[in-house]
Amino acid sequence: MSQSKRGNQIGPPRFVIAVHVLIWLAKSGGLLSSATIAGQVNSHATFLRRVLATLVQSGFVEAREGRDGGYSLSMPAGSITLADVYLAVKMEPCEGTEEMSCSGEEGAGIQLDQALEQIMNAADLRTVEYLKQYSIADLTETIDF
Repeated sequence: MSQSKRGNQIGPPRFVIAVHVLIWLAKSGGLLSSATIAGQVNSHATFLRRVLATLVQSGFVEAREGRDGGYSLSMPAGSITLADVYLAVKMEPCEGTEEMSCSGEEGAGIQLDQALEQIMNAADLRTVEYLKQYSIADLTETIDF
């Protein structure tokens, strides 16, 4: 029986951490500090704060400041799909990249960039459609803490 290794994770790191955070918040049923979350999801504090900020901006998580503050889900775990999370944390392309070739060439380089972009956009659409089938609640039910 083979075990999955976290080093071989699939998907962007922000997505993986965001899903872990949402599962921990769903399981806790209450408020968790960023220090508690960081310990549970095994993430660097700065990276985690960026992910948490995105989850708050997206409306999945509520943040309370102060000594007794922390983070909690702002909606039921069953209403948050993995597609929602994926789209929320997906990195935006760098400014101007749609106009420039990565290779710095014209002609063939631009054509290759355009072809790869079409393929990656199609793959991204399929990924989102597939992830719509699963919610945070689905994963929460399958994991023993």
